[in-house]
Amino acid sequence: MENRQNLSMLCDYYEFTMADGYYRSDMGCKIAYFDIFFRSVPDSGGFAIAAGLEMAIEYLKNLSFTKEDVSYLRKTGNFCDGFLEYLENFKLTADIWAVPEGTPIFPDEPILTVRAPIIEAQLLETMLLATFNHQSLIATKANRIVRAAAGRPVTEFGARRAQGYDAANLGARAAYIGGCNGTSCTLTGEMFKVPLYGTMAHSWIQLFDSEYEAFKTFATLYPHNCLLLIDTFNALKQGLPNAIRVFDEVLKPLNIRPVGVRIDSGDITYLSIKVREMLDKAGYPDCKIMASNSLDENIIASILSEGAKIDMFGVGERLITSKSESVFGGVYKLAAIEQDGKIIPKIKISENVIKITNPHFKKVYRLFDNISGKAIADLVTLHSEKINEDMPLTIFDPDYSWKTKTITNFTAVSLLKRIFKNGKLVYENPSLEEIREYSKTEISKLYKELLRFENPHKYYVDLSKKLWDIKQKLLLKNKN
Repeated sequence: MENRQNLSMLCDYYEFTMADGYYRSDMGCKIAYFDIFFRSVPDSGGFAIAAGLEMAIEYLKNLSFTKEDVSYLRKTGNFCDGFLEYLENFKLTADIWAVPEGTPIFPDEPILTVRAPIIEAQLLETMLLATFNHQSLIATKANRIVRAAAGRPVTEFGARRAQGYDAANLGARAAYIGGCNGTSCTLTGEMFKVPLYGTMAHSWIQLFDSEYEAFKTFATLYPHNCLLLIDTFNALKQGLPNAIRVFDEVLKPLNIRPVGVRIDSGDITYLSIKVREMLDKAGYPDCKIMASNSLDENIIASILSEGAKIDMFGVGERLITSKSESVFGGVYKLAAIEQDGKIIPKIKISENVIKITNPHFKKVYRLFDNISGKAIADLVTLHSEKINEDMPLTIFDPDYSWKTKTITNFTAVSLLKRIFKNGKLVYENPSLEEIREYSKTEISKLYKELLRFENPHKYYVDLSKKLWDIKQKLLLKNKN
């Protein structure tokens, strides 16, 4: 079987059946607006980080259906000839807006908006969600882990435990956006220029007749990158003494300092304290201690609070799979249509109030205090609304509208940037380094109370009065 992937076909089947239905009902050209947003921050955190836009852009640039794709769909017997011909001649015409990668994002605000003929907009759903959900999840988890490490470098080590090769590669990219200093995944290094780190596994040591011989050979081959794994047999009684002996015999005559030692099992707090004592006594106070082995932000915070002497971390499975909460929960919902040149808002109503959507074609402003430079709140408005920064602005909680706050001396920044105009790319992707630095800068503009792992402060995403009134009118109109 030919190993061929056309990501244009990465659609839930109902997207094709609905698109065919729109075509047969002469509704295919109706302009629709869809939003991607999410409802809750993973791990009950204070914020998430947007990631995946570059991959979404590549997908959209190459969106087309081959003759083989159309032939496959024809064989199902479920689609009319006119719709299949539409797919054969498909050309992207959408207008798309999105927040830049690395932006801190919050529930219930659009992070991507599609304006397109309904058939076209419907076919984009699955791939866009898969891209943003996965990479935003991993970037968010990585940032939690990096913050727990409190300035100590964190390297992404998870490729072998990732849920597939794309998850390994793109997950490592997202982890770099989230603040990891690099990855062990060579493909990510090659494709995205993410710094690579890695030394040895236990199998290297087991292959030799002795641990000492394994360490000595490695140090001789890689004297400038000598980081030795010391827990294959016994970290304190055998591994570290052998490492120190090799440092003395191989590196010291070359006037080269060792990079470090790695602990991958056992009581990391206790072992790291003892290893630090032994390294200092042997004359290697600059030799770093790295810890790995099923770490996450909670374990890292715990062992550091216990006094662990760890200088850097390698984090694998619990980062690359976001083990503690493995679903980001982004959704793709219809917000409006165009009719006779006017935008008609649409709303989804549910007895589960968290699933009630915000209607209309929208814009998201982030409001910054001009004195502290910190983000005060986000304000979701009609796309046509503009904020006058020279006038006091009263914002209110959309769920508890009596809770209001009037702000002055502020700057309003529009978060959604135009990515495609009439199907043409009009956005220039920043480099991954630029995305990473941008994310770090934007996170620094959040109040520290949002950074807590337990019970973080709630960041408010408010609706403008005009948008709130439209939502209430639709709720009353559709009340049973």
